[in-house]
Amino acid sequence: MQVTTDHHGSIGIVRVGEPRLMYPLLSDFSAVVTGLIGEGRKHILIDVAPVTYIDSATIGCFMDLFRQVQAAGGQLKISGVQKRVQTMLTMTGAQNFIELHGDEASALRSFAS
Repeated sequence: MQVTTDHHGSIGIVRVGEPRLMYPLLSDFSAVVTGLIGEGRKHILIDVAPVTYIDSATIGCFMDLFRQVQAAGGQLKISGVQKRVQTMLTMTGAQNFIELHGDEASALRSFAS
């Protein structure tokens, strides 16, 4: 799985480099995010800019990660959301819990709000 991590101040950034984020890749992806939480990162940004497709298991994974970050007293946000991915997240109501942003810069600024 193509995934990298970075930090912007106290925010842990996870950048997904795959065009499709689906079930077979989720354990590696989830391990990266939970690793950041384990390091004490409370604010996590997942950048999905190259992702054009997610499945229902991915949405479930996002919600599980959201709960973990929230339990740690932080926030989880997703940036780089393309139209098809946004449609999937909106259809399931995930956007009611997880903030979605069109680009990484606006998502990073929103953590300060």
